[in-house]
Amino acid sequence: MSDISFRFREFHTLTAQELFAIYRLRIAVFVVEQNCPYQEADELDPISLHLEGIATNGTLAAYLRIIPPTNEKEPVSIGRVVVDPLFRNRQLGRQLMEEGMRHAADLWPSRSIRIGAQSYLTDFYTSLGFELCGPEYLEDGIPHVPMIKP
Repeated sequence: MSDISFRFREFHTLTAQELFAIYRLRIAVFVVEQNCPYQEADELDPISLHLEGIATNGTLAAYLRIIPPTNEKEPVSIGRVVVDPLFRNRQLGRQLMEEGMRHAADLWPSRSIRIGAQSYLTDFYTSLGFELCGPEYLEDGIPHVPMIKP
C-alpha cells in the first residue's frame, strides 16, 4: 500500500490549483507520454465526480473521473484513470479503481460500471471484475476495448 489519501470532489468545488493539477497530470500522461494530441478538457468534466489520490506531500499522484448515468438504465462510467509516472508500480492504480468503484456503487447501487480500457490493460480490469462487452476499437489511435462490471 501507499501513503495516498483519496478525496472525491464535484467539479464546482475544485479550486483553480486542484483543477490545474488534474489537467496537468492528464495532459502529461494522455497527451504527451502517450503521444495522443486531443482536447483533454471536455464537456464531461463539469458533470463528473473527480477522485484525487493525494500523496503526503500534497502532490496529485492519481486521478479518475466518474461520469454519472444520464437515465435510469445507463451504467455509470469511469474514465481518465491515470497514475503519475513517479507513483507507478505501487498498486496505486488498483487502489484508485477500487475506491472509484466503491464510490460509484454507493451512489448508484444497482448500476453496472462501464469503462473504455486501453487494450493492454484488459487483464488488469478483468482482475477488478470487469468483462469485455464489445470489439476492440481505436480511440485517438490507441486500441481500446469496452468493458463492463455488472
